[in-house]
Amino acid sequence: MITIPYLTAVSTYFSYGLLFAFGQLRDFVRRFIDWWLVSNLQGYAPICLGHEDFYIRRLYHRIQDCFERPISSAPDAWFDVVERYSNDNNKTLKRTIKTTRCLNLGSYNYLGFGSFDEYCTPRVIDSLKKFSASTCSSRVDAGMCYLAPSHLERVLREQIAEGQPRTHRPWKKIIVVVEGIYSMEGEICEATIQNHSLRFFPLKPFCVCKDALIKAYVYLDEAHSIGAIGKTGKGICELLGVDTADVDVMMGTFTKSFGSCGGYIAGSKELIQYLKHQCPAHLYATSIPTPSAQQIISAIKVILGEDGSNRGAQKLARIRENSNFFRAELQKMGFEVLGDNDSPVMPIMLYNPAKIPSFSRECLRQKVAVVVVGFPATPLLLARARICISASHSREDLIRALKHRL
Repeated sequence: MITIPYLTAVSTYFSYGLLFAFGQLRDFVRRFIDWWLVSNLQGYAPICLGHEDFYIRRLYHRIQDCFERPISSAPDAWFDVVERYSNDNNKTLKRTIKTTRCLNLGSYNYLGFGSFDEYCTPRVIDSLKKFSASTCSSRVDAGMCYLAPSHLERVLREQIAEGQPRTHRPWKKIIVVVEGIYSMEGEICEATIQNHSLRFFPLKPFCVCKDALIKAYVYLDEAHSIGAIGKTGKGICELLGVDTADVDVMMGTFTKSFGSCGGYIAGSKELIQYLKHQCPAHLYATSIPTPSAQQIISAIKVILGEDGSNRGAQKLARIRENSNFFRAELQKMGFEVLGDNDSPVMPIMLYNPAKIPSFSRECLRQKVAVVVVGFPATPLLLARARICISASHSREDLIRALKHRL
């Protein structure tokens, strides 16, 4: 749980209140202007009522240029950001042919496979020439490759005793869903609990006792941890010494660490057979393109050292070193940084809404590309910048960013 200083909370609330008041004033004036103007769309119902898109019109549009910036190169340690301009106060943004070469501190390119790789890329190109870009069929047609412990236990026991809301009937199943690394906090699922939060709970002790004590299932989302942490990149279970057989459902993605698309779900044979025959996303979605599958296979071989080199081990060591170095330096500079050591995700707390565009635009001016996140992706008071470290970053890249204070 993030503890917000009192003055910070008051100033943040005041800033949002000011934005809301001026937004309401502009809406009030706008109604009079629209009343005098002749509309050519008589008889059409409005798409949104006045308050339904208030946040978009009066808050988001003011800083829209800080989000969804297009790039025109691979998301490597450095990439080309397309410059944009607006003639209507950021309501619409138009792209130019100019680009700015920026240090990439915003992409989930954890192991550097998102750009050219000497082992993966030639094999992907060969598969593209041999099998084309798409399978043009569904997976069914083409087939597919296959809190402190006492507090958490008390919460689950209470739910079992109380049963379902209103009816108080017994629960048929209890599922605890947890992430390996939380993308907005950079926290690793570990044996810490803060302010009775169920978000960060001891995965290993819970997996051992879940069946004997509370009969619960564990669903582990490793979207940000698989390939990025652990001695050999096998994720949170390897890092914490958890037997994967004790986790009922494991989910991960092939996008972030592997530089491809798609994902996986691992579980019991019965679960996988059920999903294969009942899950609409499996039955009707198109199969993964062959070049994408080849990228996944090649990246896994590099990570495991099956490409005949130790590049995979070097990438894993480098992302760990880069993450811990950058986090430590940011904390020395006085930034409030969330997350744990070894996590490549580093949120820097901004709080005040005025700091969101200021931080983003200044970083871009210094040729450093970062991601800023605010409401509704985070609670209203907890706006932040999110730094993502990659194995493709050199120590000189990170020092350069720190010299500019990001």
